[in-house]
Amino acid sequence: MDKICSEFRPESKRPQPVIGHVLIEALPYIRKFEGKTFVIKYGGAAMKDEVLKNIFAENVTLLRKVGIKVVIVHGGGDAITKTSARLGLETTFVHGKRVTDKETIDVIQMTLAGKVNQDIVQLINEDGGNAVGISGLDADMIRAVPAPNAETLGLVGQVAEINTRYIDLICDAGLIPVIAPIGYDMESNVYNINADDAAAAIAVALKAEKLIYISDVEGVRVGNRILKTICKADAAEFIERGIITGGMIPKVVSAYQTLDGGVGKVHLVDGQITHALLLEVFTNEGVGTQFIIENEPTAEGAAS
Repeated sequence: MDKICSEFRPESKRPQPVIGHVLIEALPYIRKFEGKTFVIKYGGAAMKDEVLKNIFAENVTLLRKVGIKVVIVHGGGDAITKTSARLGLETTFVHGKRVTDKETIDVIQMTLAGKVNQDIVQLINEDGGNAVGISGLDADMIRAVPAPNAETLGLVGQVAEINTRYIDLICDAGLIPVIAPIGYDMESNVYNINADDAAAAIAVALKAEKLIYISDVEGVRVGNRILKTICKADAAEFIERGIITGGMIPKVVSAYQTLDGGVGKVHLVDGQITHALLLEVFTNEGVGTQFIIENEPTAEGAAS
């Protein structure tokens, strides 16, 4: 390439700065993002480890307290599998996707929109975050259609339309909507929707400043290094040259589809890093990979 616009994260761990330095570094970003909307897809170890769960709740509460509108879309596949097993239902996956029959969709509603959702809400509320648990079925929020492989996967859907009215009302009231990704169609069929896809569709519909994926993935790895920033042109070339491969390809493609839809930036963050969300949003260096359309003229950090 004539010009690489991707930035690599230094391999050595940066020393932990004193708290005063962290706050000074964060202040410009707090000013910049006040009143903006962040959609956060919450999943992976950060949803399972008790310490990480509490840290996540603290982090999103802080974001809301400094004036950022926070919208959370969560997964919960492990909990669905465990509940199905307790009920004597067999769980089947095809190419990593859950086969969802009528009994399974009932379990998903009960588990994902029930206990999983409410456990997240409770943790945030204990930290003063004022969260509200909802699902895509509430207020006609997520209209769905059968996924292309529905003949094999059953009641697995893809987003057809997002109605943001209810989300806007909740955010404007100073609350944090916590959304279980299920939707329905005009025939009242309920669908299981991939949480990543639902979060992306909601971020586009809200024209969010950021879409942040919290999972167990460190970021986009090139060789032995994690990319701090990657632009669209580099991503396409890295895929073409076989540098970005496997399961990372659909994540990268989805990120740029989301950016093309009007979202400001997309971030991929490892939720196993303590306070990863705040470090990515409020520090110059960040901790994950940020996706941008093209290289920016100023040398701002990953949080910009």
